[in-house]
Amino acid sequence: MRTSPRLTRRQWLQRSAMGLLGLGSLLGGGAVAGAYSLSVTRQRHALSGLRSPMRLVFLTDLHYGLYIGAGSVRRWVDAALAERPDLILLGGDFVDIRPGEQPTPLLEQLARLQAPLGVYGVWGNHDYGSFGRYDSRWRGAGQPGWQQRRSELARQLEVAGVQLLRNRAAQPRGDLQLLGTDDWQWGERPDLGALLAGAGERATLLLTHNPDILPTFPQPIGLTLAGHTHGGQVRLPGVGALVVPSAYGTRYAMGWHQGAHGSPAYVSRGLGVSGLPLRTLCPPEVTVLELVPG
Repeated sequence: MRTSPRLTRRQWLQRSAMGLLGLGSLLGGGAVAGAYSLSVTRQRHALSGLRSPMRLVFLTDLHYGLYIGAGSVRRWVDAALAERPDLILLGGDFVDIRPGEQPTPLLEQLARLQAPLGVYGVWGNHDYGSFGRYDSRWRGAGQPGWQQRRSELARQLEVAGVQLLRNRAAQPRGDLQLLGTDDWQWGERPDLGALLAGAGERATLLLTHNPDILPTFPQPIGLTLAGHTHGGQVRLPGVGALVVPSAYGTRYAMGWHQGAHGSPAYVSRGLGVSGLPLRTLCPPEVTVLELVPG
């Protein structure tokens, strides 16, 4: 791997502050406040194969670490629990930390999540960066042993009550096949055909981090939930998102979309921030989905 200069947390925050000063004159002070606001987005979707209604809460892109602390996560968990969901799904990018750092406050907050059908999650690209899988300016050069760090965080999440689905399926309820994939960019590519083979007549729900997976579906999937894009994080009136981290540009920035075979998908704006602690016209989102038989 190539090496990148490692910045201390102080240097990173100093450079971020300089960037904020410049962007602040363009976007206004509300951009920083917007990064730590909160909205609850409510959606309704008819899902073929579902026998009875189900309330689902989707939290994604927490990015605990550099800009996000335990207080923000506590608010998100409180908002999720207030909805009394049947099922809670976590869409990856749990952490923005350096390899070896312990996200204990995050784990303490996630352990509060409770739902009758369980709490499930998948990995995102920033998780792999935090394991040391690749180089980054903030974390420095990639490091060997990232697989062990991945396994350790998976174990810690399991203790906290979060079941990680890395290219495998689960059945939270008899009428639902839940599929979870590894990160599309840095993880192992899933065999969706194999995961779907066991669904039978059950409704199918895919939990994934990166919406770039959508055009690759080998067959229809009842509903896909993704994050990663942050909705662009910084959006301007009449322009939209300035940057979206996707091979498809702004195509899957946020909201409802279709994957291959007409498969419906919802892309959340997520909760945390990356790059800089800014959001404009793109508030953090706790997504509540009322799923009904279709």
